[in-house]
Amino acid sequence: MNLFEGLEKFGLQAQNVGSLFEEEKKTGAGSASGEAVEEIPTEDTFLLEKGVRCTVCDKGFKAKMIKSGRIKRLESDEDLRPRYQYIDTIKYDVLSCPHCGYTAINRYFEHLPSVQIRLIKEQLCANFKSTDENEPDTYDYDTAIGRYKLALYTTMVKKGKASEKAYSCLKIAWLYRGKAETLDQADAAYEADLKDCKEQEDLFYRQAYEGFMKAVSAEMFPICGMDQNTLDYLLAYMAGYFKDYGVASKCIANILQAQSAPGKIKERARDLKERIVAEIKATKQ
Repeated sequence: MNLFEGLEKFGLQAQNVGSLFEEEKKTGAGSASGEAVEEIPTEDTFLLEKGVRCTVCDKGFKAKMIKSGRIKRLESDEDLRPRYQYIDTIKYDVLSCPHCGYTAINRYFEHLPSVQIRLIKEQLCANFKSTDENEPDTYDYDTAIGRYKLALYTTMVKKGKASEKAYSCLKIAWLYRGKAETLDQADAAYEADLKDCKEQEDLFYRQAYEGFMKAVSAEMFPICGMDQNTLDYLLAYMAGYFKDYGVASKCIANILQAQSAPGKIKERARDLKERIVAEIKATKQ
């Protein structure tokens, strides 16, 4: 599978980039008893437009940002994928310049050394073409995934760190999971679309796992905003998912032995340990 499928619309041919880690608004009408039914807000009510200046071409553009004060956080997935009521905030964590094509996850967008700016200009901006599409009020999953793929491609072009590439892959995997959760089961293409989402999620999840494994051996913490305990837990979960039980056990042990590990992370690690032990026993029977 091509990780960068879909970037052709931007004028980019990403066929020979090498190994990734090589150096509807609903209105409540009231209940039958006359009680008011809570109105479900639309996604655009959680967004605002903010002016951004591109680090590469120095031109300004408008970007959609989350109104952090309005969103309500829910319990995250077991692998720490964040969840919020009414909106998937992951879709809006990428900035993409419509003028030159420079694209990055928000935390990486501003700070670029001159050598990376040169690489981006030569290998991305020179070939980039705007899609000439009107900016939608909200991003659907396909739009968000396309933006993240462009961010991932940009990271490869600028020879970014393994952690940044892994972080992009993890978020793309989470987006495919989110897309799968929103598929209409009544649609005739539901089963095929669900299978595709699962395959794509696994593809990018594997890349994320391999990338983070490289990052922990070569980079200093925090990595992608995560301290060692958080990343150890994430790696433990991903290792368990891919049945790499040796790595999972080592990461879990690191957490349980760490005095600095928060209680919630330790609790998650213990639950994960029990599940992995049960899986290992089951495979031996």
